[in-house]
Amino acid sequence: MLSYAVIFLVIALIAAVLGFSGIAGAASNIAWILFVVFLILAAISFFRGRRV
Repeated sequence: MLSYAVIFLVIALIAAVLGFSGIAGAASNIAWILFVVFLILAAISFFRGRRV
């Protein structure tokens, strides 16, 4: 999940440098959403712990 967020962030940065503001905005929003989902899942995993 975190790797997809980083990939979309790189796409957003490249699109912003090339002047594609619509694509850059969409990619940065997707990256932000994926990062938030990653943080939520990481917190849940951390608090649940390993139960065997």
